[in-house]
Amino acid sequence: MRVEHVETYLYRVKRQRPIRNGLYTYSESGTTLVRVRTSDGVEGFGWAGGQAGPDRAVFEAACALSEYALGLDVFDTERLWERMYQPKIYGRRGLTTRAMAAIDIAMWDAAGKSVGVPVYKLLGGFRSRVPAYLAGGYYLEGKGLDDLAAEMRQKLAAGARYVKIKIGGAPPHEDAERVRVVRQAIGDEIGLMVDANNAYSPLEAIDMARRIERYHPYWFEEPVHAEDYEGLARVKAATSIPIATGENEYTRYGFRDLIACGGADILQPDANVLGGITEYRHVASLAGAHRLPIAPHGSGLVHAHLVAAFSNGLIVEHVVTEGEGRGGMFKTRLTLDEDGMVSPPAAPGLGIELDEEHLARHLVASAERRASS
Repeated sequence: MRVEHVETYLYRVKRQRPIRNGLYTYSESGTTLVRVRTSDGVEGFGWAGGQAGPDRAVFEAACALSEYALGLDVFDTERLWERMYQPKIYGRRGLTTRAMAAIDIAMWDAAGKSVGVPVYKLLGGFRSRVPAYLAGGYYLEGKGLDDLAAEMRQKLAAGARYVKIKIGGAPPHEDAERVRVVRQAIGDEIGLMVDANNAYSPLEAIDMARRIERYHPYWFEEPVHAEDYEGLARVKAATSIPIATGENEYTRYGFRDLIACGGADILQPDANVLGGITEYRHVASLAGAHRLPIAPHGSGLVHAHLVAAFSNGLIVEHVVTEGEGRGGMFKTRLTLDEDGMVSPPAAPGLGIELDEEHLARHLVASAERRASS
């Protein structure tokens, strides 16, 4: 079960309509996909994202780092991670850590397939169904309040018990009105998350929190700059709304410092960002020691496994992509059940099937490495 062959690919997909949050506009999604193949023919894959331009750095880093996987048993994920994590060159924070994540996730996928077990079982198998929320509520050109309310009602019709919208990309009174309209549209029993994507200063975030507290948000996500731990703590102290953050945090060391600031009620690690499943496992244990729940950001097909695996897993983010962004890479889809829950794929490894035709249409670059005979 040793890795003999690693292939690295870069894909880009343009959106039909650009979407916008509090800080960024997304018109094109870039994805680095890593495939590892073992001596006995098992293939595993993992991926990491990045916008067009920066995605090239993720791809090149993954090409370089792939040599550290060659010759390893697919179960040697801790060994691989320590090989790759070289703070002077790779890791810490940024795009190279995402490249590490793609390789690490591919190893976990291959490991599960090698023994015929889904990843969530390898990690602990705490449960097989997890709550999910449907994310959306982006700013789109020409999209008004009625359109936003209709979008949220569609999510409820799809079975959602929790929904999320963006704030921070409009004047405060307009965003507060958006929250009011959505709460009215979905009723009081549905969980409503609001996500600022780091758009506010601490004073602005506190002002916004006071404007929307009456609508009882389930959480206020990323209210301030990702590096402003002190400001985050100030926001948390000033509002009754739970504060969720962490999608832009890297490694267990970053989460150690985030937890220490006392500004987060809910942590949102992203395995595709922070360094992979191996590092996510360390973060989950660290959070568990502080009795903090985890609601990971993005990539529901991976994170359904990770929320199901650990006792402090809270909820999975689910985005209905309809073929846009990197969601079109996969034939496998998560489906909400009658209780608004999802189950991680039951097939071995991550249990995800790639859409090879879609990938072929959007290929930008590729590279491969083989173990010396």
